[in-house]
Amino acid sequence: MIEDWLQQIIDEDEYGLLYIKPIVRPQTEEERTVMGFEEINSFIDKHGKEPTDNPNDIIEKRLFMRLKGLRNNPDLAHKLKEVDVHNLLPEQVTQTEPASIEDIMNSDDFGMLDTDPEHDIFTIKHGKPVNRSVGTFDHIAKQKKCKDFDKFEHLFKSCQEDLKNNKRRLLKFANEGSIKPGAFFVLRGMLLYIDSVGDFTYRNHRQQARTRCIYENGTESDILRNSLAKTMYSEGQIVSENVEDTLKDMAGITEEDESNGYIYILRSLSKDPQIRDIPDLYKIGWSSTGVEERIKNAINEPTYLMAKVKIVETYKTFNVNAQKFEDIIHKFFKTAQVLIDVTDHNGTRCSPHEWFSVPLGIIQQAIALLVSGEIVKYKYDSVTKTIVER
Repeated sequence: MIEDWLQQIIDEDEYGLLYIKPIVRPQTEEERTVMGFEEINSFIDKHGKEPTDNPNDIIEKRLFMRLKGLRNNPDLAHKLKEVDVHNLLPEQVTQTEPASIEDIMNSDDFGMLDTDPEHDIFTIKHGKPVNRSVGTFDHIAKQKKCKDFDKFEHLFKSCQEDLKNNKRRLLKFANEGSIKPGAFFVLRGMLLYIDSVGDFTYRNHRQQARTRCIYENGTESDILRNSLAKTMYSEGQIVSENVEDTLKDMAGITEEDESNGYIYILRSLSKDPQIRDIPDLYKIGWSSTGVEERIKNAINEPTYLMAKVKIVETYKTFNVNAQKFEDIIHKFFKTAQVLIDVTDHNGTRCSPHEWFSVPLGIIQQAIALLVSGEIVKYKYDSVTKTIVER
């Protein structure tokens, strides 16, 4: 018979493939409330008294808080009358609004905010004990009103003006070493200025120093430098130096001096797929004449890949050694150099050496480091496409 055949299949199910796990219905809120109240009943049956606010017994204290919450909740008290064998709940309850955090904790009807010692997250059963001195500090930095903000207000206005006129740029925060006196940053949309960095000390094998940060909204803080850096990596940007002013300062420029050229960044407008599809392709160079004039004939010059180009950035220079500048910046980005073979109108093949596959923000940052003289401390990582310390 077919029934016997089916029974045989079931009996021979060696791996339990036909076993269906019974569906367990989740408890309702009312059932959980009843179970919680039954714990209180069991406590009274065992000890012959109601649970009290016993600081030495967290389980008894938890039951006390639960009972107190139930007594102050008219709806739950009414639903529990059938299991209230010890007459713990009043006939009528007047419900009041909580007046403090303690009232809220005490109104935890289901004991969701309580824990017993066995499951206390601060009780470590495995592993080495925690050294609670690690990570402690003399005080926590907080923002407060800057009493001498009038000394810094003009600096913020000047920086904002430079940003508006493209004399400064917002660059990706690259390293903690850039947090130094006189530097500007943008953190969570607010401009901040580093007035000073204190003496360095070592804590937990890390070098630390307190800073004096002045914020554009008229406040200040003395946050640790490495704490500020940690936030800057995810939520901040560095504001570059005013490149033109710094170049003047380096060369001792006065009002009588004249510009001797321009640092420029160009982007190719070539429609050749082999050129167009190269990511972050830019030409970095120096010109003694105006860049607009210099690129007029770009479509006929191999150095511009025989195509039109777009000016991305220009920086006016004073008394700059053009050859030295180009050698340094090109050597810095050597690993990202792109050699492209192009043929001029005479059929001659050329390979320009001034084109690099580097994100624009990184190029801007490298120029700022070159101007400040700190570029020797860093190198370009073509894998991560970031500037890193040597």
